Amino acid sequence: MLDSIIKFSIKNKLVIGIMTLLLILWGSWSATKLPIDAVPDITNNQVQIITLCPTLAGQEVEQLVTFPIEQSIANLPDLEETRSISRFGLSVITVVFDDDVDIYFARQLVNEKLKEAEEKIPKGIGTPELAPVSTGLGEVYQYIIHPKKGSEHKYNAKDLRTMQDWIVARQLNGTKGIAEVNSFGGELKQYEVAVNPNRLKAMGVSITDIFNALEKNNQNTGGAYIDKKPNAYFIRGVGLVTSLEDVKNIAVKNTGTVPIFIKDVAEVRFGNAVRYGALTYNGEVDAVGGVVMMLKGENSNEVVKRIKEKLPVIQKSLPDDIVIEPYLDRTDLVGRAISTVEKNLIEGALIVIFVLVLFLGNLRAGLIVASAIPLSMLFALGMMNVFGVSANLMSLGAIDFGLIVDGAVIIVEATLHHLGLRKSINKLTQQEMDNEVFVSASKIRNSAAFGEIIILIVYIPILTLVGVEGKMFTPMAKTVGFAILGALILSLTYIPMMCALFLSKKVSHKKTFSDKMMDYLQGIYQPLLQKAIKIKYWLVGVTVAVFALTLFFFSRMGGEFIPQLQEGDFAFHCILPQGSSLNQSIETSMQASRIIKQFDEVKMVVGKTGAAEVPTDPMPPEATDLMVILKPQDEWKTKKSYTELGDEINEALEVIPGVFFEKNQPIQMRFNELMTGIRQDVAVKIFGENLDSLAIYADKVSKVIQTVNGATSPQVERVSG
Repeated sequence: MLDSIIKFSIKNKLVIGIMTLLLILWGSWSATKLPIDAVPDITNNQVQIITLCPTLAGQEVEQLVTFPIEQSIANLPDLEETRSISRFGLSVITVVFDDDVDIYFARQLVNEKLKEAEEKIPKGIGTPELAPVSTGLGEVYQYIIHPKKGSEHKYNAKDLRTMQDWIVARQLNGTKGIAEVNSFGGELKQYEVAVNPNRLKAMGVSITDIFNALEKNNQNTGGAYIDKKPNAYFIRGVGLVTSLEDVKNIAVKNTGTVPIFIKDVAEVRFGNAVRYGALTYNGEVDAVGGVVMMLKGENSNEVVKRIKEKLPVIQKSLPDDIVIEPYLDRTDLVGRAISTVEKNLIEGALIVIFVLVLFLGNLRAGLIVASAIPLSMLFALGMMNVFGVSANLMSLGAIDFGLIVDGAVIIVEATLHHLGLRKSINKLTQQEMDNEVFVSASKIRNSAAFGEIIILIVYIPILTLVGVEGKMFTPMAKTVGFAILGALILSLTYIPMMCALFLSKKVSHKKTFSDKMMDYLQGIYQPLLQKAIKIKYWLVGVTVAVFALTLFFFSRMGGEFIPQLQEGDFAFHCILPQGSSLNQSIETSMQASRIIKQFDEVKMVVGKTGAAEVPTDPMPPEATDLMVILKPQDEWKTKKSYTELGDEINEALEVIPGVFFEKNQPIQMRFNELMTGIRQDVAVKIFGENLDSLAIYADKVSKVIQTVNGATSPQVERVSG
């Protein structure tokens, strides 16, 4: 069969040429459609249930909200894990399903059970809702809205938040690939009725009367229509309030002939909702921002491009002295990751081409073999698009060009060797050349094919990995497999055709530079081999001893699942003592931001304290994420490494007493939290019925962990107090 393929390829050069051109077109088109990201998305298949209950403490949230929901969803099919957070005013339940379950089917199953759970939750406490369909890589674009220099006092936090909610977020919504635009910081504008207790008592009005009056007098109603030939008149009752004056003039009750209005017993004004989170900018202002969350499975590069296309239009809708400034843009990280891959691939290809030309001793032969590299890559890109594998640092960075050209080198080298054995020095005809290439390629075909197949078999165990390991390494194995499969097909079709067409038909027996170099190396190697055979027992003994020593050192080395990706920015987790107020957290985080901003390498510092209105990242008020956005490394005035800068910032923050700081990276921190419920690398979970007992055991575990060398100060999550 392989002989037939090789013979067909040599005889039908035009057909192979057209198929090669189609491969180039298909691969190039696939490259433009391929999802691009920095790293594989390893988030497990999860659905989050969020319930806001502003009036309840943590214990009541657990008993009245979290527990009934967990009980309702306990029997869902393909359920792997359920974990929850119950804090003041907030319940977040994460439901993890098997990876094979479609996310929208999983959400439908959860939604059906939530109807059952709502009946068990006391009325008026809170309504469970599903979080956006997003992942750990979902926060693709984060920005802040702030006034230009000189206009800082012109707008307050309420004005900025209103612009974010009613101008920026509304126009970003509807962009293809976006799951949610989550507003963060500022003051959420509300109509506020501040009752005067003395007036209420004097006029005999209760709080219930106020509630009822506001509820009943703030709605539009519809009726039927009156048919008055030739027209029909539709009946509509307009009672929706549109201003503070409308609220003031709502009647509460009548005392005889004189009505009592809201303005008689209360002050009506603009207020703000109770804040559970805040955003700060460079430690100077209480800012407002937004987090754009990408829909699961979308192409982050394309989504961010669409967002950026909309921003100039949105900017025109804002006042001239208000600026939308991004601080975390996924395309920056993707660009750095892909440029690293491109640089490594180009350098690798050039080295392989140089070595091929040098050792084959024939420029044409070297270029023929080298041409298999881009063609195999295009085949791999096409197959990645078919099988939905994204282009990232793991999938593309693992490609080894030495493996790819292995089959092609065997075919070309065999052809050159076979031509060199000819005694005739006459120029070959095309038919003779075709025959020579076929004979040489058919003799060596099994070696070429089996060599590639053996390499492919090595990657099969990786394809069987599941869970986080599978999501991380399977794309790599698939991509390398596609590239090797493409190289195998090319070595049996394209390479023989190119050899027959472009290799020199004039046989030369003159020694090339490559032949002289190999003779020289052979002259050094042969005496060494003879000496090694004479002392074979000593040589084996030394080899075994070195191997044993290597095993000893290997057992003492530290280990890591994968090397950490340098995202180019830092995320410092800032935790105050439990019970700290939101204002205290804001003040401390702003102090930390000012310290960090003193470093010349830092471009800006954005602090996210507490939780947003849609708490996909449910932090307590005493916790802050400081996003440290760095300048490009080529703009740094010092020769510090990325890690050294992080350590220096961490050391500088130690001047703030009683606050725990932890260095991390934005995506890494989000991955950890979504997959395990915690942001740190290692967590110890203690299960039991009694909260007081759990707190005691948690403190004991903390003391034990403090004795472990290399561990940072452990943080115990408080369940009471």
